[in-house]
Amino acid sequence: MPTESAPPHLVSVVVPVYQGAQSLPSVVEEVAPLVEGGTTPAGRRFRVTEVILVDDCGPDGSDAVIRALAAEHDWVRPVWLSRNFGQHAATLAGIAASGGEWVVTMDEDGQHDPAHVAVMLDTAMTEQADVVYARPSNAPPHGALRNAASSSAKWLVARLAKGAPAADFNSYRLVLGEVARSVAAYAGPGIYLDVAISWVARRVATVSVPMRTEAGRPSGYDLRSLLSHFWRLVLSSGTTPLRLVSLTGAAALLLAPVLAVALAVGRATGRWVAPGWTSTMILLMITTGAILFALGVIAEYVGMAVNMAMGKPLYLPVRDRADGPLVRDGT
Repeated sequence: MPTESAPPHLVSVVVPVYQGAQSLPSVVEEVAPLVEGGTTPAGRRFRVTEVILVDDCGPDGSDAVIRALAAEHDWVRPVWLSRNFGQHAATLAGIAASGGEWVVTMDEDGQHDPAHVAVMLDTAMTEQADVVYARPSNAPPHGALRNAASSSAKWLVARLAKGAPAADFNSYRLVLGEVARSVAAYAGPGIYLDVAISWVARRVATVSVPMRTEAGRPSGYDLRSLLSHFWRLVLSSGTTPLRLVSLTGAAALLLAPVLAVALAVGRATGRWVAPGWTSTMILLMITTGAILFALGVIAEYVGMAVNMAMGKPLYLPVRDRADGPLVRDGT
């Protein structure tokens, strides 16, 4: 149970900014009361110590808005990127600059209500989770086609990436600070942020919250961006597709003797095999299997290189959990 003597949980809020000129001031205004401190529904105290706005070089003058907000609030910290790197890279840049015990990532467009940070923190403490994703309780504020494509992509990746709860992935997330910053330190270029988090997070939880519509602007993702987003998710999901090549080659090699016997019997009886066809098919089966198996071996080496390029760590040391924020209730 929470205790009044326990110090408050310290939270950093990271917002990647691309087209936030209109929506960003209201997002910061909603976060402002949490800087003074708040209490979760379960009675846990928390406080937002900083709001990190990462300028991803958008086309709408968001940089001027970020400067104005930083000048107005000493707890708003800008992070400037040299060019547009995309949402996940910008989020990682903000995480790397954070210092809170917890890191909350949220969008710039007003879909995510900062008040739900309290519920996410309660969920993290109750379930002892390193990561808590906001699960929309209502339909996402996009078209039916985009929603269906998003669900299908997450379904596919959940089966390709062992241990990655792709169906729960959401840009509104609460992550234990040391886990989040470790991910920012080792994640390689092109990595899908949530897949990288799944590599080291001990436990992942979700909490149902309503999502709001985007504040006065269309989505920054066009069809090309969405396809690129999906492809990065697939590539980050691991080496399962590469191993399918090995399995196909091994299956072909195993089936080759069975097919050879069947064709030899058919050739001997002269029933349904044309002259020369038997030897051709047996040779084709064996050589194809050998080629696919060799490609599968090469694919395994490629997979090892892919894992290293993405920055997948062999291990991640953390401090004793008995001394961390997950036991802040005093238990």
